[in-house]
Amino acid sequence: MSKEKLFVSGDDAVALGARLARPNVISAYPITPQTIVVERLSDYVEDGSLDAEFMHVESEHSAMSAAMGVSSVGARAFTATSSQGLLHMSEAMHYASGARFPIVMMNANRALAVPWSIYGDQSDSMSQLNSGWIQVYVEDAQEALDMVIQAYKIAENPKVLTPFMVNLDGFILTHTYELIELPDQNDVDRFLPKYETVNKMDLDNPNSLCFSTTPADNLEFKYQQHKAMMDSKEVINTVDKEFGDQFGRYYGGLVKEYKCDDADVVLITTGSITGTTRVVVDKMRSEGEKVGLLKLRYLRPFPDKEIRELAKKVKAIGTIDKNISYGYEGTIFTNVNSALCQMDKLPLSINFIGGMGGRDISKENIEEMFKNLLDGINGKEQKRVQFIGMGCEIDE
Repeated sequence: MSKEKLFVSGDDAVALGARLARPNVISAYPITPQTIVVERLSDYVEDGSLDAEFMHVESEHSAMSAAMGVSSVGARAFTATSSQGLLHMSEAMHYASGARFPIVMMNANRALAVPWSIYGDQSDSMSQLNSGWIQVYVEDAQEALDMVIQAYKIAENPKVLTPFMVNLDGFILTHTYELIELPDQNDVDRFLPKYETVNKMDLDNPNSLCFSTTPADNLEFKYQQHKAMMDSKEVINTVDKEFGDQFGRYYGGLVKEYKCDDADVVLITTGSITGTTRVVVDKMRSEGEKVGLLKLRYLRPFPDKEIRELAKKVKAIGTIDKNISYGYEGTIFTNVNSALCQMDKLPLSINFIGGMGGRDISKENIEEMFKNLLDGINGKEQKRVQFIGMGCEIDE
């Protein structure tokens, strides 16, 4: 197995992962901070290291439409976007999931306007949780590369046939350079064989794709989508183990715990903030505090059982959201509490909202979150939703 090391950005890592997965067509439209991904892929097509068609289309909506066309003939499609571009794709994304096209897309998480911002939070992808796409959130460049490869194997599984979105925090991951290990192409080819499917336009075996239905049978088709998403949980865990067995890197499947077994309080994180939180956990552990971390990798399908298993062990759970559902709370927090409400005994649950528009969430901020959770289990009243790092007082 190749052990080649490269020093690359998160965007570069995604492009390398896509090249290793051998897509047949890349449909591309630039948007900061995603653009580097499709620029690199165009370089690979031009220099011959990737045998694929590169389509520079006129908009993000066209990029997704082109990817659907590619997938509809049984070929492997890749695209990438960010922020307003993801929203421009939204109409076509529902077509892609309903038609069961296993497209893989990278999304560079970026704030939504207005105010206009090129910096990162997770408002864009959280707005698309109901689009029928699998969603994973990665912590670093290595995980980004590896998850593009895994995404195809998961999405193309006959039990799943569901499009897949790989989310990277804008700039924090997309433009930060890290050391990665590049898998060997032959090893990837063994792990991810050529895509074969019956869900395609075929003159020998005609199918009807992207069809209309009546109220009499629409629900049954939507249930099949839902079941495929639920079935993907087992596939995700299996693929994660297969990948780890072959390449030596295991990511834990849907979630990954860190020092949770004897923890009194834990923080739930997604994406790049996980690494910073892990450092804080180690510091507070050295000071005698029983704190832990749950890395929430997938938002769809949602790991409700894993959340409940964690909740049985701890007294309080804090959820970090880099988004807000205006007028209520953070989107991840809503999902976490939906899982918890099925329990007889509920732990204290607090929502910490921060990082909006790319604002830094510091180690000091995270330590404050842990201290608020610890204060909460010791009887000190805590607000259910807390905004982190605000420059002004909040009137509620």
